[in-house]
Amino acid sequence: MQGRDGTLKDFAIPPQVTPADVERLLAVLARGARRIERVELSSGAVWIKRYGRKRALVGMRAQNALARLFRQPFLRASPRLAPSAMVGREIRRIALFRERGLPVPHVLYRSAGAVVLSDAGSTVSMRLAALRTSDPVAHEDLLVACAADLGALHGKGLCHGRPHPRDFFLENGRIGFMDFEEEPEAVMPLAMAQARDLWLLFLQLTQRALEGDATLDRAFAAWETAAPAAARRELGALVGFLGKFLSLTRLIGRMHMGSDLRRFLAATRYLSRVCEIPRPAGASKAGKDD
Repeated sequence: MQGRDGTLKDFAIPPQVTPADVERLLAVLARGARRIERVELSSGAVWIKRYGRKRALVGMRAQNALARLFRQPFLRASPRLAPSAMVGREIRRIALFRERGLPVPHVLYRSAGAVVLSDAGSTVSMRLAALRTSDPVAHEDLLVACAADLGALHGKGLCHGRPHPRDFFLENGRIGFMDFEEEPEAVMPLAMAQARDLWLLFLQLTQRALEGDATLDRAFAAWETAAPAAARRELGALVGFLGKFLSLTRLIGRMHMGSDLRRFLAATRYLSRVCEIPRPAGASKAGKDD
């Protein structure tokens, strides 16, 4: 039996998956309705992830133009690949993370333009939403765990590329990782990509931490303990550059303080402080005004 993008030999079929499940999965794959789609099978849910949809080429080109203008490699976008190469990259990175002992989803199927992944359960983002009011202490501890396990990931010579609680899950008390479309270490040094990882994570942590700097200090210390010294040095350079824009960004924020701008201000201000980066005059209150 053959689907539009592959055949049954492409499946790593778990024992509990029935022939009817395979029929259903191939039918959904052939339909190609959405880029990311959850499919219920008799044994549980799986996720279809399709490639080849239009990406924000203008944004990617602008990002790379800024990287060239400011001579800052950490601003570069990951290479844009053909759909089949995107599939290959995701599968390759999942395998690499598993080889290094990190929890990742299982690849059940691949084709020229899609992968089917096992369901990893609730994301860390979903868990945080539940804990925010029910158990604030556990909420803060989970934020710290995100930074600690990202640091451990970096200590294993890896980089996630787009670390976000919605792309983390819990497996036996450990943070697991998914969504490996980005590969920043292909366009910048690994230590720089790892520093960028930490800054991207803190864009989320600074907005989610109920106890403010007390939790952020714990999170940063947990990351720093496990991460390579080279990544810590690159982080200082990264926030040193971004810190130059705090005053300008805050002025823009007086006219319109969107969520992205608020996260940029809060994360960059915090990391500039812990990395002991001097802030420009007038930036002392950056990120504090809502």
